[in-house]
Amino acid sequence: MAVATSPATPAVRVQPGVPFRLSDIDPDATKPFKDKKHAEKRLEELRQQLSDLQENLYAEHRQSLLLVFQAIDTGGKDGAIRKLLTGVNPAGVEVSAFKAPSKEELDHDFLWRIHPHTPSRGHIGVFNRSHYEDVLVTRVHGLIEPTTWQQRYQDIVNFEQLLTRNGTRVLKFFLHISKEEQASRLQARLDDPAKRWKFEPDDLKERKLWDSYQLAFQEALAACSTLDSPWYVVPANHKWARDLAIAEIVVAALTAMNPRPPAANFDVAAQVIE
Repeated sequence: MAVATSPATPAVRVQPGVPFRLSDIDPDATKPFKDKKHAEKRLEELRQQLSDLQENLYAEHRQSLLLVFQAIDTGGKDGAIRKLLTGVNPAGVEVSAFKAPSKEELDHDFLWRIHPHTPSRGHIGVFNRSHYEDVLVTRVHGLIEPTTWQQRYQDIVNFEQLLTRNGTRVLKFFLHISKEEQASRLQARLDDPAKRWKFEPDDLKERKLWDSYQLAFQEALAACSTLDSPWYVVPANHKWARDLAIAEIVVAALTAMNPRPPAANFDVAAQVIE
């Protein structure tokens, strides 16, 4: 499957097998975008393009697109997904959120619960958290050994390659925020009664593991970014720049997929509507 050339955005495409440091990527980055006003105008244009492309994808019924979103707590996955898909026909979108695995899921391999949620032909699938949780949370909390998460990297690459070979384009986004921004967002949740439901005391325990999570994300992204299933690190301190970067990349990928509605399988001229 062809790899789309992504437009100029502050997002960084992780090169396959090349080590990198998340700390080298500025979560405040917004260039080459001008400002929030211009971003909102451009985002509306991209939403219309996305809506048209999704309609063609659905009608064509040959390909599909899987969007994977990962982030540390308060990274903005819900907001980014909502902003991207506003105006898209929900009939052509499948959104899945992966929480802690159930007992039944733990009795199977870690990908067993994931595969049934991959998008069917003609659909855009969205993973709010994903199979990567099993090389992130499990690693940080010492639930698996290094040999296990390293083997799982290869399992993930093979799994995504299987999807690609069967017509599913895979794009993965890590929403990159600073530790200071996380503190601000957590405090905002505490201060606002309408948002307090989003806050959990355990969030503060997880925050203490910040460095461990950064390392786990960094290594997983480097190990599992491929030509066909790339990881993008999206600077996400500024939500407007985050949203535009994601939309630019998704629309560019769908444009490269070039979905086309099928030709009529009947004689159009012979049809008379009375």
